[in-house]
Amino acid sequence: MRVLITGAAGFIGAALAERLLARGDQVLGIDNLNDYYQVSLKEDRLKRLGDGFSFRKVDFADNAALAAALEGEAFDRIVHLGAQAGVRYSIENPHAYVQSNLVGHVNMLELARAREVPMVYASSSSVYGGNTKLPFAVEDRADYPVSLYAATKKADELMSETYAHLYRIPLTGLRFFTVYGPWGRPDMMLWKFTKRILAGETIPVFNNGDMYRDFTFIDDIVSGVVACIDAPPADDGTVKAGGSVKPHALYNIGNHQSEKLMDVIAVLESAIGRKAEMEMLPMQPGDVHKTYADIEAIRRDLGYEPTTGVETGVPAFVDWYRTYHQV
Repeated sequence: MRVLITGAAGFIGAALAERLLARGDQVLGIDNLNDYYQVSLKEDRLKRLGDGFSFRKVDFADNAALAAALEGEAFDRIVHLGAQAGVRYSIENPHAYVQSNLVGHVNMLELARAREVPMVYASSSSVYGGNTKLPFAVEDRADYPVSLYAATKKADELMSETYAHLYRIPLTGLRFFTVYGPWGRPDMMLWKFTKRILAGETIPVFNNGDMYRDFTFIDDIVSGVVACIDAPPADDGTVKAGGSVKPHALYNIGNHQSEKLMDVIAVLESAIGRKAEMEMLPMQPGDVHKTYADIEAIRRDLGYEPTTGVETGVPAFVDWYRTYHQV
């Protein structure tokens, strides 16, 4: 099987490409290598991908450039992971999210329609917004986003439902919960805290530490994505995860464990071997108090089962960080 991956130089995209190549699939990766965070990290991820991987530098939000880059290329599945990421950055630069996450998503839906290829796409746990019912289940309403990023991801789900209805394209949306691990993103909490603690700097702890997150290790995320690649939703009129009767399923991919931020900081301190100096701060705009994934739907349908807790995953990230930065 040959798989087209958008955001192939990203954290999840590169890890997915590596897993698919290891099992004998071929991968065509596209990425615009933007400078939202250091491009060198993206390039280093790509360097690890060997035989069976090909790459095109292109912005999927530019439909003409996308069509030109993929002319003559064949693929059996699309995994659309590329997006403008980050909840807080969406407050500073909203137009980047509209272009990448809305225009870009429509371009990928059109590509899936034209090629008649099933597509798996990245949504986000942020679509649950200020929901207070825990854990978050795909059957819950998700109509009250608290950031523009979350709103664009919810819009992607709605547009996908429309394409599944009109064109019967098998589509699977994945609501990822706080992904972390080796080769992760510099804008994420674990990277920032590790960097600051090693440098002897203060770490900002929001909502005075009263925060909970469902931290999901990258290997578990990739296992869930691969399961969805291999089992596109059927166009059989049955109710899919998330409630659609079209060939469109929605799944949470999380660790099914809501960790208190202060407990994760304690694991991080132990892995680094140094206590953190903390600055307690109020809640940030666009942030949520707790996330917690109900994974029953993907467990039932695809046999997904996360295996890595923060006690193992956080030290694995710290080991990688020290090696990568030689610190």
